[in-house]
Amino acid sequence: MSEELNQNENQIENESQNETPNETPVEQAAPTVEELQARIAQLEQENEENRNQWLRAVADYKNFKRRTDQERAELIRGASAGLLLKLLPVLDDFERATASASDEIASSSWFEGIRLIGQKLQTVLESEGVSPIDAIGKEFDPNLHEAVIYEDAGDGTSMVIAELQKGYMLRDRVLRPSMVKVGKA
Repeated sequence: MSEELNQNENQIENESQNETPNETPVEQAAPTVEELQARIAQLEQENEENRNQWLRAVADYKNFKRRTDQERAELIRGASAGLLLKLLPVLDDFERATASASDEIASSSWFEGIRLIGQKLQTVLESEGVSPIDAIGKEFDPNLHEAVIYEDAGDGTSMVIAELQKGYMLRDRVLRPSMVKVGKA
């Protein structure tokens, strides 16, 4: 036991020699009120800059989302316009076929069924926003009409006097212009 006491005493003595009794921690100077106010002003400015950057990022994201939604809708409309444009000659052929039928054929019941198929095709096109362009008797408009034939008419205006191929609008834009005969003064 005495050995243990000697070891403990030696250990305590070694520890006390390592310590220096006059050590004091370095005191830091307390910041002044002006320094604190300057720091607060700096932090408020940084906060405002971060807030403005965040608001710009949110606005940019909203604009990006709106633009991509518009592009997607335009792409879908363009794809459907291509299909609708391919269906218009079928509708034209259907109308020419039913218009050229003799009275005997036109009075039969099966022909009435054929006419209903044509009306159904027209209804489908109308449900997609396709509407015919009213051309006959209207003033010639190069945005809506494609003049194929010009004929002298003494009235001084350029009026559409005949429609050679029906034109169609897809909502607010021209899908296919009307091929027309124009009376010119």
